Amino acid sequence: MLVFNISYLMFLPEKTCPTGWSKFCCSCYLLSERSGSWHSARKHCTDQGADLVVIDSPEEQDFVTSFTQKETWIGLNDIEQEGTWKWVDGSPLTLQYWAPHQPDDLLLSEDCAHIRYQGTSWNDERCENSLQWVCEKLL
Repeated sequence: MLVFNISYLMFLPEKTCPTGWSKFCCSCYLLSERSGSWHSARKHCTDQGADLVVIDSPEEQDFVTSFTQKETWIGLNDIEQEGTWKWVDGSPLTLQYWAPHQPDDLLLSEDCAHIRYQGTSWNDERCENSLQWVCEKLL
């Protein structure tokens, strides 16, 4: 039988985020200071041991949109199969915050998702466009 000493937990240090990152729930978040394509944004995140943000709760959506003031890449795309939106961690899209009439693939190559300018809704956009992004790193 395994006995667990709860008093041990009192001495474990609280996990913190790297300098410049913001903590929410069980992850750390970083809003980029520069802009780039969706693919360069993802590479920047993975180079830091993170990935583009995967939004999987209303609370996380509210948190992320609270500090994005410009169009901002998130980790959602339909690059592999048009119309099948997936997160960078491979999970399917379930919770959705699309703007009205989105995604529309208007230019026939809008395969990456972003948070709209000064808003909380999402839009599909050409992956080559240059936007800010949000990285997410699990604690």
